[in-house]
Formats: sequence, structure tokens, C-alpha cells
Amino acid sequence: MSDRRTEPSVRTQVADALGVAAESAAELDGGEVGRVERVSLADGRTVAAKTGETPLTVEAFMLSVLADRGLPVPDVLHRSDDLLVMEYVEGDGEFTPAAERDVARHLAALHERRPRESGGAMGDAADGRFGFPRDTLTGPYRQPNPWTESWVAFFRDHRLRHFAETAAEAGVLPPELAERIDALAADLDSWLPDAPAASLLHGDAWANNIVVRDGRVRAFLDPASSFGHAEVELAYVDFVGSFGDAFFETYRDERGIDDGFEAGRREVYQLVPLLEHLLYFEDDGYAAEIGARLTELGY
Repeated sequence: MSDRRTEPSVRTQVADALGVAAESAAELDGGEVGRVERVSLADGRTVAAKTGETPLTVEAFMLSVLADRGLPVPDVLHRSDDLLVMEYVEGDGEFTPAAERDVARHLAALHERRPRESGGAMGDAADGRFGFPRDTLTGPYRQPNPWTESWVAFFRDHRLRHFAETAAEAGVLPPELAERIDALAADLDSWLPDAPAASLLHGDAWANNIVVRDGRVRAFLDPASSFGHAEVELAYVDFVGSFGDAFFETYRDERGIDDGFEAGRREVYQLVPLLEHLLYFEDDGYAAEIGARLTELGY
């Protein structure tokens, strides 16, 4: 957390939204989209307030969908396009093996669960399809989520090609790599199952987006949710490197991991976060890694 105090306008927004005076606010580290502050209220509560230029009602909706599936997330106290106020969840930041195992148990359960109540945020709207009721964000980038019957079509058009085209238009993906990605995209039906179970994904599960304390998960934050193949979540966890053997061994015990995950699918799925990182950081090292992955896959 930084020591810099935030402007009174943030406190005023929170006070107006909750009807309680806000005594102080301080910026929290880690927000890629918008700004997050810890706000102390006159009634003794502490809340987290997020402001930004993107519609924050989308994040609030994702949190409600995840909560319907039993994932621990902060309670949302106020939602509007430009202000999201949530319960502040305190953690110790210690990702011990016990904490990793608890993260794995929660994600394995999320990938299996149906909504706890039919009248929840979206009930059974997915109905075995891939996508989400709304487009969402992954970092600052739009994540299109049209409902799609075929997993191969969804991942090809709305993940791999979408982010490759976005990176090419931004001038950070060389044409040669774009052509190789397109060749892989044309062959995706030989790499991916067409109709895996449509699991609800958190979408951005790494250490900065998970609050742990005393070896247990207290809350998952900042989702980039959609319904998709659960292995996408596992590939992302492996890509960011926040968790190790304790996580994967526990997930395997809880839900199983198909052999095909380590026979090429992981590398296919990791091309998407590589493209996102290339976009965000504009670092040629990510382009080189994309090229190496494509070579490994035979493209």
C-alpha cells in the first residue's frame, strides 16, 4: 500500500454511496484497470473503493456470478459505472503450500458447480454453452463473450484470433507471427475438444488477485470471467507461476487433469495470456516466447 493520501472526492463518493462519512482513504497497490483505495468509515468499517474509466458494473456482475457458485469474493456494497465499493478483506499474503491447496480446492469446486440458487445472478443461462452474458475485461482489454455452442469456435474466434488481431493492429505482433497463429487457429480442432464441460472460470487467478490468511483463501478479486474449458484456468495458473506442485497435485486429486493438458493444450491456451502481456508491456521478449511456443507446437 502506498502512503499517498487520495483526494477528498473519492471519500465523498463513498460517503454519498453508503450514507456514512468516510474519514480517510489510501491507495492500494495492484490495480491494472482503474484505481483502488482502502477507505475507513466513521462507523468503524473499512471498505475497498474502485474507480475507473471502464464500467465497473461489469465487475460487480462477475463477482455476483462467482458468489452464486460459492467462490469466496468480497461483498459488493455499491455498484455503478464509475464506482464499485466492496467489503475490504484483510490478508497476510503468505502463499504457503496450505494456501495453494486451498486455492486449488476452490477453483476445482468452481469448475464443477452449478448455481446455488436458480434465482441468482444468471441461473443456468450458460446451459452448456461457452461465453458470458456480457463482454468483460482482461486487464484493460476487451474480452468478447458471445454465447457459442462449439468450444473450438469460441476459443479460436473470441480468444486466440481476437487477441492476435488486437496485437497486430497495435503494431506489437509481427506479421510472421500473426500468420503462424492463424495457421494454428485453422487447426484447433486437432488440439482442443469441441464440447468439454462449460466451467465457470475466474479468469485471472494469480497471487495478486487472491487474498489469503493463515493458509486459507479469504477472497478472490478482479475476475475476468467466462464459461469455458477448465484447462484454460490451469494453463493461466501455470503461465503466471504463482503456485506450484501443491496447487496442481490438489487440483488433480479434486477434479482430475486430462493427459492432453500436458500434451500441447496447455501451450495452446497459454498463447492468449502471452498475447495479452505483449499488448500490455510491448516487450519483444513476449513475441519471442510466442514464436518459441508456436515452433514447439509445429507452426
